[in-house]
Amino acid sequence: MKTFLPVWSGPGGARAIACSTFVFVVWLAVSVCLAGPVRAEGGAAASVPDTNALAEAGAKLANPLGSLWALNFDIHPLQFFNGTEVEDGPKYGVGVNFQPIMPIPLYGTGDNQAKLVTRPVVPIVFSQPVPTSGGDTRQVGGIGDIQLPVLYSPPETVTGSNLIIGAGPVALLPTATDDVLGEDQWGLGPAVVLGYKNKLFTAALFPNYFWKVASAGQGRKPDLNRGSLLYVLTFNLPDAWQIGMNPTITYDHTASEGNRWTVPVGLFVGKTVRMGGSPVNIKAGFEYSVVKPDDFGQQAMFRIQLTPVIDSLIKEPLFGN
Repeated sequence: MKTFLPVWSGPGGARAIACSTFVFVVWLAVSVCLAGPVRAEGGAAASVPDTNALAEAGAKLANPLGSLWALNFDIHPLQFFNGTEVEDGPKYGVGVNFQPIMPIPLYGTGDNQAKLVTRPVVPIVFSQPVPTSGGDTRQVGGIGDIQLPVLYSPPETVTGSNLIIGAGPVALLPTATDDVLGEDQWGLGPAVVLGYKNKLFTAALFPNYFWKVASAGQGRKPDLNRGSLLYVLTFNLPDAWQIGMNPTITYDHTASEGNRWTVPVGLFVGKTVRMGGSPVNIKAGFEYSVVKPDDFGQQAMFRIQLTPVIDSLIKEPLFGN
């Protein structure tokens, strides 16, 4: 299936990726500097309460079950792929995961409020290398399969103010625009969030797993049997800065031995600023896979995350107070 997204390939494509990455990082640095302390009338710096509000927003966004509505743009401006199936060093890719964050109040208010949290992941691939015969690759682009978790988060009066607990189903929707970008199957399985938070840090685990429930032009592809684990550790620093990690481990049970696991580690630095009157969390980091598929897989990537907070579209609990 043809896609509307551009595909960058060859040496010129690699140079385009590198140039776009440099320009974007420069723009990001300038934006952070310009979006520093908000100035009040007369030139005075913004009050400490505003900085505290931004820090609080950043801490809530670090919680996978936080109460803020937001739009997360998880940008991978430069990815490095390698393996035994290709020659001539690493191959390059670029993409974005778009993730709306939508905590829907079910009942109660304040600490007595229960939520239904959904964080669909829409993979947008601008360029991804795919091995071909003879040790070469071709570049593909398009939309990947959408993941749709729906998690019930009980009130803090049940869990306590520090624990992060949620569970529910997660679906895999066969939305890929290219066969190599998706499974061509409907998937379903469980998702769980377990964690701990306080004023200093947020730590959480977010595992999910998929099995096939129906075919969608599957062909010869094996039945879906794979999962992932997002692990989060974010430290809150003064002036709304943050440092930490939030990589995702993946496992594919249908892959051959030596090709099932991808285990990245990484580090990011972030800050929550105010742009256009709304908090925006900005992170920049790097991840390296200490374990990856032997044949072909992602070895490393630069990662930039932009997460503007938006107004809640559902303010009142669905089932009353």
